[in-house]
Amino acid sequence: MSEHDSKDPMIPDGKVNPIDTDYQIGQDNIELKIGPFGLDIHNRVFMISGLTVIAFVILTLVFQSQLEPSFNGLRNWLTSNLDWFFISAGNIFVLVCLFLIVSPMGKVRLGGTEAKPDFSYLGWFSMLFAAGMGIGLMFFGVSEPLSHFASSMGGTVMENGVRTDWAPLGAAAGDALGAERLAMAATIYHWGLHPWAIYAVIALGLALFSFNKGLPLTMRSVFYPLLGERIWGWPGHIIDILAVFATLFGLATSLGFGASQAAAGLNYLFDLPQGTTTQVLLIFGITMIAMLSVVAGLEAGVKRLSEINMTLAILLMLFVIIVGPTLAILTGFFANLAAYFEHLPALSNPIGREDSNFASGWTAFYWAWWISWSPFVGMFIARVSRGRTVREFMVSVLLIPSAACVLWMTVFGGTAISQFVGGYTDAADAALPLQLFSMLDVLPLAQITSFIAIILVVVFFVTSSDSGSLVIDTIAAGGKVNAPTPQRVFWCTFEGLIAVALLLGGGLVALQAMAVSTGFPFTIVLLVACVATLKGLATEPRVG
Repeated sequence: MSEHDSKDPMIPDGKVNPIDTDYQIGQDNIELKIGPFGLDIHNRVFMISGLTVIAFVILTLVFQSQLEPSFNGLRNWLTSNLDWFFISAGNIFVLVCLFLIVSPMGKVRLGGTEAKPDFSYLGWFSMLFAAGMGIGLMFFGVSEPLSHFASSMGGTVMENGVRTDWAPLGAAAGDALGAERLAMAATIYHWGLHPWAIYAVIALGLALFSFNKGLPLTMRSVFYPLLGERIWGWPGHIIDILAVFATLFGLATSLGFGASQAAAGLNYLFDLPQGTTTQVLLIFGITMIAMLSVVAGLEAGVKRLSEINMTLAILLMLFVIIVGPTLAILTGFFANLAAYFEHLPALSNPIGREDSNFASGWTAFYWAWWISWSPFVGMFIARVSRGRTVREFMVSVLLIPSAACVLWMTVFGGTAISQFVGGYTDAADAALPLQLFSMLDVLPLAQITSFIAIILVVVFFVTSSDSGSLVIDTIAAGGKVNAPTPQRVFWCTFEGLIAVALLLGGGLVALQAMAVSTGFPFTIVLLVACVATLKGLATEPRVG
C-alpha cells in the first residue's frame, strides 16, 4: 500500500463516469500579488465569507456584554425547538451509511476502478481521529459519562457551570450498575455511529464528485445531479458560503473546549490562573503553532502531528487500563456496547421524549456541532481517502472509529465512575474541564499523565486548526487544493479570533450557540446531499 505521492489526485485511475461540464476549476477566481505573497481566491465565496467573519469578530469584541444573553437565548431556543429535527436527521445519515455498506454501490472505488490508496491504514486512521474528534474526546471522555451517571443516580451535576437534574431516559436512582450502563449507552450514542455517519456521508459525496466525476473539491459539486450547471452560480455560492461559516464556528467551538481544558490542566499542574485571560493566551499561542504546521503542509504538518498524537493517546489509554480497574474496563467494553444497542431505539427517538431536557440539552447540541464540523472533517476525510471502495470507506469511517470511541469512553468514563462510586474522587462536582485531571489524580504518576493530557489537547487543537484551514481555503479558493499558503494562514488566524471573540462574548455557551445556529441550515444542505450522492453513485462503474 503506497503512501501519498506526487500524482494529481483529481486525475482518475481506471474507469469512471465523469460529468461533462465546461466549468474549469478556478475560472471564477481572482489572482492577486501583494508584495511577495500571492492570492488565488474565489471572487464571491471568499469575499462574502471573509468580510462577514471579520465583521463578526469586530462586533462581538466591541459588544461583549450586550451579546452574552443573546447567545445564551439563541442556543436554548434552537436546541429546545429543533431537537426532533436534529435527531431525525442523524438517524437518516446512519441509515444511508448502513445501506451503502450492503448495497452493490459499495463496490464503487473512489478515484477510479484502478485507483490505489494514498495513505496506509495507520496514517489514514490517525488523521481521521486527530481531525475528527480529538479535542472532544479529551474534553468529554470523563465528563459526559460521569455527568450522566450522577444524573441517572438521581443526583445533580454541573453542566456549563449550572446545576441540572435531568437524566437520559429517566433515571436509575440507587442502582449504580444500571446507572453506569445507562450513562455509557447515552455517551456512546453521542460518540458512535451517528456522528461518524454525518462525517461519512459528506466525505463520500465530496470524494465521489471530485475524484470520479472531475468536479472541484467543494460542497457545491455534490449537488450537480440535482442542480446541474446552476451550481456554478449563486445556488453553489450559497452552499459553499454556508460550508465556510459552519466549519469556522464548529472549529471555534472545539477550540474553545480545548482552551478551557488546557487552562484547567495548567492550573492543576502549575497553579496558573484558568480564567478567560489564560484561555485567550492559549488560543493565540496554539494558533501560532498551527500556522507553522500550515506552512509545513499536509504531509509534514497534519499527518506527522496526527501520528504523534495518536501514539500519545494510545499510550495514555493503555496506562489507564493497566493501573485503573482493568477487569471492569475490559468487561465493560462489551457490556457498554450491549447497553448502547439496547437503549439505541429510545435514545434515537425524535418525538414523545420524556427526557426532553437530555434530548435538547445534549443530543441536539451534539448533532448540530457534528454537522457544523462536517464540511471540515468530511472534506479532510475525502482528501485522504482516495483509492478506497465505498464499502471499505464506510466500514472504516463508520464502524472502526465508533468502536474506538466506545473503548475510549469505557476506559476514561468507566474509570471515573468506578472512582466516584468507591469514594476516591468527587470529580462529578468539579467543573467539566477539570474532570479528566480529577480522574488522573487518583492514579499513579498523576503529574506526568496530566501533562501528557495537556499536550494531547494542544496538539489536537493544532491539527484541527491546521486541517480546518486547509479545508476552508479549498472551498474559498473555488476547489483548488494547492492554493497559496497565505490564504490558509488567514483562515487559521480567524479561527482563533472567532474562538477568542466568542469566549469573551459569552464563554462556552456563546461558542455552542454559534455552532448550533450554523449547524441548522447545514443539516438541510446535508440531507439533500445524501440524495445527490446516491444518484451519483448509481452511475459509477464498480470493481469486481
